[in-house]
Amino acid sequence: MKIPKRKLFLFIIFAYVAFSLYAAYNVFFSNKVISRVHRVVKKTSSAPAGGVRDGGAPFVADDWNPWEDEEVEYNSALNKKRKAFKQYMAHIDRNKPKRYKVQIWGKAAIGLYLWEHVLEGPLNPTDKVAQWREGELQSGKVDFSFYTGPAVVQGHVPLEMNSLVLVLNGREQQKVSYSMRWLEHVQALVQSNTVSHVAVVLLGNERCNNDWIAPHLKRNGGFVDLLFLIYDSPWVNDKDVFQWPLGVATYREFPMIRPNAQLITSNRPYLCNFLGTVYKNSSREVLMNVLKQSGLDNECLTTAREKWVPQETADSLRQYQTALAQSELTLCPVGINTECYRIYEACSYGSVPVVEDVLTPGNCAAGPSSPLRLLKAAGAPFIFVSDWRELPAILERERGMSQEQRVDRRRRLLEWYSGFRQQMKERFTEVIEENFFKTV
Repeated sequence: MKIPKRKLFLFIIFAYVAFSLYAAYNVFFSNKVISRVHRVVKKTSSAPAGGVRDGGAPFVADDWNPWEDEEVEYNSALNKKRKAFKQYMAHIDRNKPKRYKVQIWGKAAIGLYLWEHVLEGPLNPTDKVAQWREGELQSGKVDFSFYTGPAVVQGHVPLEMNSLVLVLNGREQQKVSYSMRWLEHVQALVQSNTVSHVAVVLLGNERCNNDWIAPHLKRNGGFVDLLFLIYDSPWVNDKDVFQWPLGVATYREFPMIRPNAQLITSNRPYLCNFLGTVYKNSSREVLMNVLKQSGLDNECLTTAREKWVPQETADSLRQYQTALAQSELTLCPVGINTECYRIYEACSYGSVPVVEDVLTPGNCAAGPSSPLRLLKAAGAPFIFVSDWRELPAILERERGMSQEQRVDRRRRLLEWYSGFRQQMKERFTEVIEENFFKTV
């Protein structure tokens, strides 16, 4: 029997309305019952097992989370990765080289030779007349910081480490008195346990009379662990006293020279040069007479003055540097000591030092390698003379050299001087490391 379409349509509408009313009743009026499959309840200790929550829903102690096993595995794997990473970083920290910090206080001009020429450290500001200048560099395992200038005074230097290098001038009594005050200040820092290790770089007396600093050495009951001493002192033992090079006259603002192609390959118009003070009855008088009598004064650039001048003018410094750059040889007669700034300044320009190899009066070491034992030990490619009357023969040989030979010699001298400074840098760093930090 056929059901009329109208009745069928009304039946479908009735069923739809009934289902909608039933659904609305369950949504708005019936108590909600959440399936166990979808319920994830946070367990708390505030409701007992089998109790009723505030909202009337039953509390189930062992609510089931279908992803719980996966979460546990994920968290376990994540924790293992974190632990492995921490172990790896700890291994890296244990095996990476330990670094040490050392501060240098430059209270003498030779500190600039140490910092800029040997260690090749930067200085800020670059203005040479600034009241306060500082810089930092790394060498070996040591992080060095450097402070210099008139504003670097006792009690006003930011001491952030317990290892200190003090650069002092002990050449004359006035300088010694000033240096003693700094030593007393550092001694107070040692006694207060602010500083543990102390080294001194000292421009010593030109006659090697340095007894004033002896009581401060640790071997004599003092607090100075290491002494780097300029000139051929008999104290040098390469254990706690080491010889240090004089270097260039930074107090006269002699700069750091960076060799270039023109400096190496240029044709130099003069065989030799000597610009300096000529003292009465000295070997310097002999030198000037030899040049004049042999007619060589026309081939050598010479300027003599009777009185020593501590400071250069801008013009005199420029003339001196020009003489070095335009001469094949630089004549280096002795002064109060055989070692002089002129030797290192000539090397800076590739002008071969002709050095008067004689001992001067005083208490400096008188061994077979003295004077200039540090430079000789480093294989300095200089020309050594014991008497300036040997000079004409030297200059005669010089005339016979080709430009190619001169350029090659110039290049070798510049390479040697660069290597010598690098050697001093490594030696200074190694001595500091071994003596300051060997028990760390």
